[in-house]
Amino acid sequence: MSEQEASVRSRLVAAGVDLVLHEGLSAVSLREIARRAGVSHGAPRRYFPTHLDLLSAIAREGYADLAARVTTTVRDAGPAPRDRLAALARGYLDYAAAHRGMFELMFRHDLLNSGRLGLRDTSLPLFTLLVDLVAQARRPTDAAAPVLAGALWANLHGIAQLWAWGSLQLATDATDDEALLRAALDAHLGPA
Repeated sequence: MSEQEASVRSRLVAAGVDLVLHEGLSAVSLREIARRAGVSHGAPRRYFPTHLDLLSAIAREGYADLAARVTTTVRDAGPAPRDRLAALARGYLDYAAAHRGMFELMFRHDLLNSGRLGLRDTSLPLFTLLVDLVAQARRPTDAAAPVLAGALWANLHGIAQLWAWGSLQLATDATDDEALLRAALDAHLGPA
């Protein structure tokens, strides 16, 4: 790939990331990404064989951003595994709330299942970190760490989705999601 081709690809991905972050997933179209990247409306098809390829490249940027944020948050949480796990959970929920469109894109099943750009491979290191922290924080009688981590992740993802939809606020009268996060950790790992 020439330098010029790499530059256009990068501009298309950057324009897509900007569009998703500032206007949401529903605003994403090939034509709008091309317009924002300053290229012809046909250019995305020349650089990305399908719409899914471009969306996967955009989602990959989201995973990189989330991974960097979570890594920093976990590192700064101190040595206690449960504190590090709580920091990871808090970072996940905060990312979901602050970057709604990107969060939705990152977890689109058509992208994850398509094998485009190894997107599933991009998301697995985050899950591996979660499994490692759960393995350190779990009780010996708990389920295997990957199963327990999967259940916790499903719970956190559910909190993120239901919070964004306003359902949890309505059902629980909660004004923030911190009590829900703590309850999820306690439910999966036992009380702190």
